[in-house]
Amino acid sequence: MLGVPFERHATVRMAIVGTGLRGRSVLGELLAIEGVQITALADVVPAAAAQAAKMVTDKGQPEPALYTNGERDFEKLVQRDDIDFVYTATPWHWHTPVALAAMKAGKHAGTEVPSGLTVDDCWALVDMSERTRKHCLLMENCCYGESELTVLRMVREGLFGELLHGDAAYLHDLRGILNENKSEGLWRRKPHTERNGNFYTTHGLGPVAQYMGIHRGDRFDYMVSMSTPERGLSLYRENTVPDRSDPKWGEKYIAGDLNSSLIKTVQGRTILLQHDVVNPRPYSRLNGVQGTKGIFNDYPPRVYVEGTKGGERWSPLSDFKNDYAHPLWVNVGELAKQMGGHGGMDFIMCYRLIQCMREGLVPDFDVYDAAAWSVPGPLSERSVAKGSAPQKFPDFTRGAWNTLPPLSYKIG
Repeated sequence: MLGVPFERHATVRMAIVGTGLRGRSVLGELLAIEGVQITALADVVPAAAAQAAKMVTDKGQPEPALYTNGERDFEKLVQRDDIDFVYTATPWHWHTPVALAAMKAGKHAGTEVPSGLTVDDCWALVDMSERTRKHCLLMENCCYGESELTVLRMVREGLFGELLHGDAAYLHDLRGILNENKSEGLWRRKPHTERNGNFYTTHGLGPVAQYMGIHRGDRFDYMVSMSTPERGLSLYRENTVPDRSDPKWGEKYIAGDLNSSLIKTVQGRTILLQHDVVNPRPYSRLNGVQGTKGIFNDYPPRVYVEGTKGGERWSPLSDFKNDYAHPLWVNVGELAKQMGGHGGMDFIMCYRLIQCMREGLVPDFDVYDAAAWSVPGPLSERSVAKGSAPQKFPDFTRGAWNTLPPLSYKIG
């Protein structure tokens, strides 16, 4: 499925599995895009599905079919003949089962991140996509941020020279959300009791992988990983949960607070990948690249290019946006910002998906990217458990990682 375009769809008929906060947020973006029809929704909470259905009918579309009869009712949804694409916005452990069921039933699949929690999950998605000839896309919104797409164009036009190193992370104080007795708080603490590694790799890694042309002339080779001690969740519980009979006091957290990994590519380049959601800190995905002619670092977004007038000083990325603005942001950036999902990146992600499906284009990323960007999760756990021993990446492309040209900033 490398380089395979979508078949053309005059109207893209979509189903969403998981209509909680994230599912309804994405639904709102999709409903603002021409050529989209929402035909079915699934959720284990009937009220959530009904709320999402009202969003659809409020936009003048027919009422979608609802599937709310337990956790596996999506298996009935995917059998419908009025669905082209199934979007999954469930808790993490359902991402792989829903995507597999969708592809097996002849539908293209897209999933919130990560696409899989184990190496076997990632291979299962690749195998099913190849067998059914249906796309499986990791819906990585951060690849469509204004800074990320501006930097992608700068990279492609050679401003930074040959790329040598990248920085990627998910650094986000989620202690409050993790400890809520609703929504993500009902399930998102559990990995901290079961695993020790990087749970959430793709928001930082996806854009850096695209800068570096992963699966387009390079691929991840091996990685090492290590974690700090666990402190954040235990201290937060001590300070905010006075009732010792609360079930949270029965939880034992084993995940180190800050996980750091180093990835080596087959072309010899390196990527720092970090994860911390349980300590006080400003938000950051790091999002940086070092090349032979210059460097970009985000948070705040800034650039240095060799030979810049004024010496070795940072310049704000905004100084470069007139010359390197990405066409997607030029074309629909103002509407994206009005929609507001994560600064507009959510709308751009959805807009680009629908554009590719309606015009019969090759998607910007594919099942091999979904697998490679997600698999550092389980590989980091293995490395941590083995004293930071190197872990080899599977070659999900089966040797075809150097057959495609680098992802262009040009569209269409």
